[in-house]
Amino acid sequence: MSAVTEPTPVHTLRPATRADLTAVLALLADEERVVDPATVVVTEAYERAFAAIDADPRNEMLVLADDDGTVVGCLQATYIPGLGKGGAERALVEAVRIRADRREDGLGRTLMAHAIRRARARGCVLVQLTSNKQREDAHRFYAGLGFAPSHEGFKLAL
Repeated sequence: MSAVTEPTPVHTLRPATRADLTAVLALLADEERVVDPATVVVTEAYERAFAAIDADPRNEMLVLADDDGTVVGCLQATYIPGLGKGGAERALVEAVRIRADRREDGLGRTLMAHAIRRARARGCVLVQLTSNKQREDAHRFYAGLGFAPSHEGFKLAL
């Protein structure tokens, strides 16, 4: 696995709060350009989803913030108990985003290193994630961290 960077003194990695919701939603909408959190509409569905994540000890939404408090990255980790792998827990990492104008700064490595450390500390034996097939840069990034494309994923819209 490639070396991962530690958080720099100018960044804070912490659980998201309700006050971060618009920034997180802006990051999730941000594929190629920075989305201004002030333009994000927080619906009741988003409020319910955030409250459910926040209340569930097996879920966490993490944010990476600059020293001025600006949220520049996020991810959601879900810890899944299972009967496979000897009954071990695994971590599912989703919604990994770094703000478009901050990519290539090593922030993604910082964010993922933290998620991997947290999973290991919980006793997880595996960290898994999915990534949209069109996000080729993300695939190279994950491969550089040591992730292997070991499975083919399937989804069914309901």
